Amino acid sequence: MAKEENEIILLKVSGQDKPGVTAGLTHVLAQYDAQVLDIGQADIHDTLSLGILFSVKSGSSSAPILKELLFKAYELEINIKFTPVTLEDYENWVSSQGKHRYIITILGEEMAAEQIAAVTSVLSDLNLNIDAIKRLTGRTSLVKKNEYPRACIQLSVRGEVKNKSELTAKFMSISRELDVDLSFQEDNIYRRNRRLVCFDMDSTLIQTEVIDELAELAGVGEQVKAITESAMQGEIDFSESFKKRMALLEGLSEDVLQEVAKNLPITKGAKRLMKALKYYGFKTAILSGGFTYFGHYLQKELGIDYVHANQLEIKDGALTGKYIGEIVDGNKKAEFLKEIAAKEGINISQTIAVGDGANDLPMLNLAGLGIAFHAKPKVKESAESSISSLGLDGVLYLLGYHDKYIDLMEDIE
Repeated sequence: MAKEENEIILLKVSGQDKPGVTAGLTHVLAQYDAQVLDIGQADIHDTLSLGILFSVKSGSSSAPILKELLFKAYELEINIKFTPVTLEDYENWVSSQGKHRYIITILGEEMAAEQIAAVTSVLSDLNLNIDAIKRLTGRTSLVKKNEYPRACIQLSVRGEVKNKSELTAKFMSISRELDVDLSFQEDNIYRRNRRLVCFDMDSTLIQTEVIDELAELAGVGEQVKAITESAMQGEIDFSESFKKRMALLEGLSEDVLQEVAKNLPITKGAKRLMKALKYYGFKTAILSGGFTYFGHYLQKELGIDYVHANQLEIKDGALTGKYIGEIVDGNKKAEFLKEIAAKEGINISQTIAVGDGANDLPMLNLAGLGIAFHAKPKVKESAESSISSLGLDGVLYLLGYHDKYIDLMEDIE
């Protein structure tokens, strides 16, 4: 007796979304002992797009099942279409699943078709296939004004990236020209299990450079600002610039430090981010070339686990213009990142670093995910991910969190 062969059929479903569609169709498939090889669904504005790839014994089973599915579709008031799939095409599809996978995140205040077209054109040129597209931000009203507009979509991409630097450079060019933020990550087990997030402090967690504020109060503002900017741009060595700036602060009263700490301008989205990270079990750290005096204040304010920064030397209620211990420069930040990860039993690939200046590059390059946040041009060009259009909570979208999961927490500010 000849062996009965199987037919492979792709069922495409569209129409108004409603409860019972998937249940009704799969019930028909079950009656004919069909094997579901793949299934996927998307819902846009209550319009359903459902695909079911199934196999069924040819001949006696295939004709009746198609007829039953048509009847069920009519009953459910949906549209269906059948596409036969050859065994060769199916096996080629199966073999492609071993290819590398990546996550591309596109985010900004708004999402324009031009931005999506630019990104997807790059992917197409590199023969990278988009397997799935997912919106991570909530629905936007066209009538009510949103005080904090944000839009984010996540692309799941499959294929071979032969030159990662070239791809990153193209994305950064799109980011500059079209005012959109882009992130490129390998879709591996580490990306789905990030556990530690390390932040620069000045111009990242807070919207100021504290040493510049102290300098203004000490009457040496312009001198210190010039040195700070040169260091952040990578024009002079951080340690050298730090010593020069510290010397200019000699004699500043300790009372001034307390007043500055109370009025630190915390970056937009920072509190929302920290609450979410804590809620989902992340460890957090401040790794800063600034000062522990202000880092510890933020630690209490935001619930941060670790603080590593420079310690001011204070005598007789005033700054001496010197510091205690080693200078926390870029290399030291990277060392602290490794140290905390080891202490917490976290693989370095599960870590995230966020910063804006040249002295953040060592930790951004070391971490599993380095994010240039409202960064200097040199830093942004060197990072695979950047955020310039949104607040600090944009980090959550790079982790793949949807607004609905972020907002599960109570009393988010």
